[in-house]
Amino acid sequence: MNQTASMDDVTISAEWRVSDQLTPYPLALDTMRTRVNAIRAGTAGELVWLVEHPPLYTAGTSASRADLQDPDRFPTYDAGRGGQWTYHGPGQRVAYVMLDLARPHGSVPARDVRAYVNALEEWLIRALDRFNVRGERRDGRVGIWVADHSAGTEAKIAAIGVRVTRWVSWHGIALNVEPDLSHFGGIVPCGIREHGVTSLHALGIPATMAEADSALIGAWKEVFGS
Repeated sequence: MNQTASMDDVTISAEWRVSDQLTPYPLALDTMRTRVNAIRAGTAGELVWLVEHPPLYTAGTSASRADLQDPDRFPTYDAGRGGQWTYHGPGQRVAYVMLDLARPHGSVPARDVRAYVNALEEWLIRALDRFNVRGERRDGRVGIWVADHSAGTEAKIAAIGVRVTRWVSWHGIALNVEPDLSHFGGIVPCGIREHGVTSLHALGIPATMAEADSALIGAWKEVFGS
C-alpha cells in the first residue's frame, strides 16, 4: 500500500510516495524503470519514492565479488547503479529519486550529474542536521559520514548510488535510521574496509521512520527548490 507523504510545510513539484510495507527489490527496479521511461516520454511527473526493503545486498557497476563476504546470507541483486556493494533492510530509509536532470532543480544546474550528486549529499546533511547530527563528506568516498573527532574515528550513516538514463535520474540514497548493523557484515560496504557503519539509533537518537521522512521532506526544498 502506498500513501502520500505529508506536504503541510513544503511545496515541491515532484510527487512523493511512501510505501508502508517492505518492497521487494525486483519490484523497485521495475517500478523505477517504468517511471523513468514515462518521465522521458512526458507522460508522468518526477517522483521521490520512500521505501524499506527486506534484507538484501545490491551490487553497483564497480562492485568486486571479493567484497561479498557472505554470499549465502541474504539475496543479492545487480542494481545497475554506480558504486559497489550496499546493504538494504528494515530500519533503513531508501529514497529513490527520479528527476528530469535536463532541467535545473534548485541549486542543481541542468545536465550536471556531479552537481546532482553533490545536492543529494547536501540533502542528507541538512536532514541529519534536524537531529543535531553533523553529516560530513569525504573526498574519494561517496556517502555521508559521522565523525568522532575526539576519538579519531568515523562511520558511514548514509549511502548514495545513482544512475542517469538520458538525463533522468534513478536510484538515490539510503539513510540508516534503525537497521540491524550486523547485517552489513556480509559485505565490504562501498569497498571501504577501514571504516564502519552507524545509524541514528546507534548514535543515541531514537528517531522513528516517520520523523526521518519528515526531515528528508523538510530538507528537500532547501536544496532542490520547488
